[in-house]
Amino acid sequence: MQNYFFVVSQRIVRVLELAGGVMDEMASQSGPRKEIANNHCSEFMQLIKDIQFALREEIKSACEYRPFEKCDYVPRISNEICYKKLEYVIAQLDEMKQTMEGYRNAA
Repeated sequence: MQNYFFVVSQRIVRVLELAGGVMDEMASQSGPRKEIANNHCSEFMQLIKDIQFALREEIKSACEYRPFEKCDYVPRISNEICYKKLEYVIAQLDEMKQTMEGYRNAA
């Protein structure tokens, strides 16, 4: 991970150096040398693309990290809730059965 950040930071430093080099060329009293400015701009654009790609890949790999993936809390709690609901329904059915038996015995 540290190596990754080191490589990206080196690329960013190089991008800034290239941008400064192009600015120096443009400010030159003898006028900018087209070939040098083109080379700097090409390398600048390629490094920007490389940095974007590297950052996208790092973000993707960070999104793949799921520390709670194997956590069973939600299913376990869901099962406990279902169990309590079933207990309640069974209790209600038992009360209904007793009520029905009470009517039978009274008749």
